[in-house]
Amino acid sequence: VQLVESGGGLVQAGGSLRLSCAASGSIFSRNVMGWYRQAPGKQRELVASITSGGITNYGDSVKGRFFISRDNVNDAVYLQMNSLKPEDTAVYYCNGKGPTFVRDYEDYWGQGTQVTVSS
Repeated sequence: VQLVESGGGLVQAGGSLRLSCAASGSIFSRNVMGWYRQAPGKQRELVASITSGGITNYGDSVKGRFFISRDNVNDAVYLQMNSLKPEDTAVYYCNGKGPTFVRDYEDYWGQGTQVTVSS
């Protein structure tokens, strides 16, 4: 199973970024997909998740600013990040939970992509 993130970078406060995550090796349409982030010295936290049926859940700090979506045809999940703040600076990780081609259940991660928001 592989997740490959892209779209991170440096942006000024108030700006926007869109992260993408391409999945392979999983039964994608049946997996819960999510984005997590980890800032230096802090624990990894949930940013947003989306079920196979499209039900979304967001961390309190990003509600109304970030939006998660998925494409079950192309096995991809996206995170649209608007009104970015310096405190959004972190490494963002794509995550999948559910059946894969080799296991009934797996919890798998991408390598992460850095998002830096300057003030």
